[in-house]
Amino acid sequence: MRFTDKVDFLKYPSSYPRPTTDVQVKETHTAIVFLTDDRAYKMKKPVRFAYLDTMELDAREHLCREEFRLNSQLSGDTYLGVVPLNIGTDGRFALNGSGKISDWLVEMKRLPDAHFLNNRIASKNVSQNEIRGLAAYLSEFYLKQLRDPVRTQIYLDHLIRESLVNDQHLLAMRAKLNCPLLESVLKTAHSRLHDHMPEIKDRISKGLIVEGHGDLRPEHVCLVTPPVLFDRLEFDPNMLPIDIYDEVNYLGLECQHAGAAWIGPLLLRQLDNRLGHAPSPGLLETYGVFRILLRARLAIDHLLDPHPSTPEKWIEQSRSYVRAATDVICLNQTDASQSLP
Repeated sequence: MRFTDKVDFLKYPSSYPRPTTDVQVKETHTAIVFLTDDRAYKMKKPVRFAYLDTMELDAREHLCREEFRLNSQLSGDTYLGVVPLNIGTDGRFALNGSGKISDWLVEMKRLPDAHFLNNRIASKNVSQNEIRGLAAYLSEFYLKQLRDPVRTQIYLDHLIRESLVNDQHLLAMRAKLNCPLLESVLKTAHSRLHDHMPEIKDRISKGLIVEGHGDLRPEHVCLVTPPVLFDRLEFDPNMLPIDIYDEVNYLGLECQHAGAAWIGPLLLRQLDNRLGHAPSPGLLETYGVFRILLRARLAIDHLLDPHPSTPEKWIEQSRSYVRAATDVICLNQTDASQSLP
């Protein structure tokens, strides 16, 4: 059956075993999410990218099960399981029914949209105590992960490889981005990553690299009690190993980009109080510039789709991240020049 037939079926309230008055549909780069009154169902798209191939049903099932397994460690009982989309001998679909399995979906409890961190920031309704609570929750998760640290070069290899891909993709789109300092920013980001390799290797040797969330952004944090962190990265195990401070600093930078610059420093202070082993300020900034440029690249990569939706949106989003990286680098260079004797 065509993927669009499955999507059309899942748009109707009558398609779900639990009564619902409405179904909202949200599309991401790799999935379609169906929101009922009290549930969320995610179906992987059949796509093939350089980093992901879900054209086969077995691959989509595997990723659904990995998403459930990984997120169960951070999301309490929010993730409920993996359910089949069946097709009967009469050619009709049934969610978690009988007949041949046509696809798989991850089933979750629906979280309150108003309490997602990005929405709370937009409504200027985030308290310091809530962020302290989030930091405590993250710290407990990382303390458990530190019992089994990742002691390989996977993390450093990822930084180097993705930094090069950032360059290739952003430079290929430089005419659309129209950022005059783009080449200089990319060159400086590379130079700083190279300069901090000894410190990164030292942190790897000390067991400070763990399997983290992998995509810790405000839209993946729900400020209920206790906090729920969801949408942990499942499609590439090589992208999960990360420096704890890199991951939390990235969340802080995304909060700053959304308009709440105070959240990042508070998260990092709380993390340092609980865990210690903070990196040097220079390395933390290097991590930050890398992540900002990665976000710029992922935004502009939407234009690689055969028929990208809202291309101007992605161009402006990418441009805004490049500007943010430029601001960090230029501010640092200004501070350094002013400190010279």
